[in-house]
Amino acid sequence: MSVPTRALGRPPVPSDHPAVDSLHRFLRIPSPSGEEGPMAAEAVTVMRGLGYRAGTDAAGNAVGVIGTGDGPRLMLLSHIDTVSGQIPVRLSDGRLYGRGAVDAKAPFAAMVHAGAALGPGFPGSITVVGAVEEETPGSKGAVAVRETHRPPDALVVGEPSGWSTVVLGYKGKLDLRYRVTRPPTHPSNPAPKAAELAAECWHTLLELLGPDSGHGSFGRPGATLVALHGDPAAAEAEFDVRIPPGFDTDALLRALRDRTPYGELTELQAVSAVRTTRRDPVVRALSAAVRAHGGELSQKVKTATSDMNTLAQAWDVPMATYGPGDSRLDHADDEHIEIDEYLKGVSVLTHALRRLVTDETLTRSRT
Repeated sequence: MSVPTRALGRPPVPSDHPAVDSLHRFLRIPSPSGEEGPMAAEAVTVMRGLGYRAGTDAAGNAVGVIGTGDGPRLMLLSHIDTVSGQIPVRLSDGRLYGRGAVDAKAPFAAMVHAGAALGPGFPGSITVVGAVEEETPGSKGAVAVRETHRPPDALVVGEPSGWSTVVLGYKGKLDLRYRVTRPPTHPSNPAPKAAELAAECWHTLLELLGPDSGHGSFGRPGATLVALHGDPAAAEAEFDVRIPPGFDTDALLRALRDRTPYGELTELQAVSAVRTTRRDPVVRALSAAVRAHGGELSQKVKTATSDMNTLAQAWDVPMATYGPGDSRLDHADDEHIEIDEYLKGVSVLTHALRRLVTDETLTRSRT
């Protein structure tokens, strides 16, 4: 996390800064997944006020476009839904508190103001998307964008990375459900019981993933037991498996089904891992912008999953994830963002967009 502005000896950032005002407005509107309508409407209002051509699409996403359209087509996409549970919105000691302050209304607001800073005369187009339902398994908003928009020439996905960090990739995700029923019987009967079989399925999954599996490494799979309930006659378990690039999910499913013959194993969702490189034009532009602002650059991969995974399933374009905020505060009861960190994020994104519009790689790809 960045050091609070006052601790650095600088005067506090005024709360009436336009970018701070926009984020404050967004935080005051609750937008748990599936209830983003008022937040999307406010985002459209803010974007129109900053010069965007803006509206909502059929999925409920807030979409704004700015620029002449005569150059590279850039897209900035972050999500505007949050987990449930509200936090009183307040500005205190250089920090802005509220649900979504980090995940991910600050990255979204930073994108809105970065695009606006380049203005309607930007030699290209910047599409900013406030996507809905990222916090749900289906990622409805990003899927709709993927299906209805042409792939852009470059993409930045907004998630809290920290203002001086660029995220190069995310693990994939495999959601599984195991259901089993058995004839009712006395507890002392040696025949296998449903609840025992569900528990055995979990242990078999761990065994198949191997002794080195876990969530601490990007290159290894890791599993979480999401739910387990039942009795000797009927039981159900749900598993969340995070998978690295190149992982053979089909082989895992075959092996798990072969070793759990009594029940039914269902694949609820599968999202592939994504990883870009340091040579990617978006990574280069963001990295250069961080350095230009005096930041100590960090480039990371993450063991979670984001809308970058969803879009990369269909779009083979330069991309990376970036956004101000400390991801350790995602979903936290004291979720907040340092104002100084947030405004640096706006400046870094603005700088990166200016570099991207002149990037020779993107120019060549359009000719």
